[in-house]
Amino acid sequence: MEIINRYFADFTPKQFQQFSKLENLYREWNEKINVVSRKDIDSLYEKHVLHSLAIAAICSFHDGAKVVDIGTGGGFPGIPLSIFFPQVSFLLADSIGKKIKVVQEVSAAIELQNVRAVHSRVEAIPGNFDFAVSRAVAPLSDLWKWIKPVLQKGRMSDEFANGLLCLKGGDLQEEIRNSGLRPHLFPIYDLFPEAFFKEKFVVYVPR
Repeated sequence: MEIINRYFADFTPKQFQQFSKLENLYREWNEKINVVSRKDIDSLYEKHVLHSLAIAAICSFHDGAKVVDIGTGGGFPGIPLSIFFPQVSFLLADSIGKKIKVVQEVSAAIELQNVRAVHSRVEAIPGNFDFAVSRAVAPLSDLWKWIKPVLQKGRMSDEFANGLLCLKGGDLQEEIRNSGLRPHLFPIYDLFPEAFFKEKFVVYVPR
């Protein structure tokens, strides 16, 4: 939790409590269902929570915005973002039911009121969203093909028009070239100068 406080200092008492509870909850659930890499569980706040919050560091979702987390796994980036933005509606989707069970239980334990978790492939999710978020789920071309039909045009953020914000790492040149898109890349190391974030990016594609 210390590393979160290094970069974010204005949480409400409720938000601080919610973030503080995540480590024990994920440790407990990871014993039953492996949703976080065993080698990463000791670095949960850096490698999962702070990584997720890189999106919040560059994009302020407006109150009332609707955000879908594609392939949320154990709830990243969706759960940290939903704590950060309590007035934003989040739908966390994953095709693996046991991972959605963890998301539901963690959300209930920290009393998140703005999260709904569904066991579904993203192509089958009904409704329209202002933003989609994702972390290392699929190539950019696939992500865009899946999510573009349910993204509505508009501007529910101070910084960006509606679109896709995903967390990716490494050399992305070929992946971007194959996608045919012209995304904007934001180096996470510029936001959080920790060794783990070198060569990691927030990738933004406007709708």
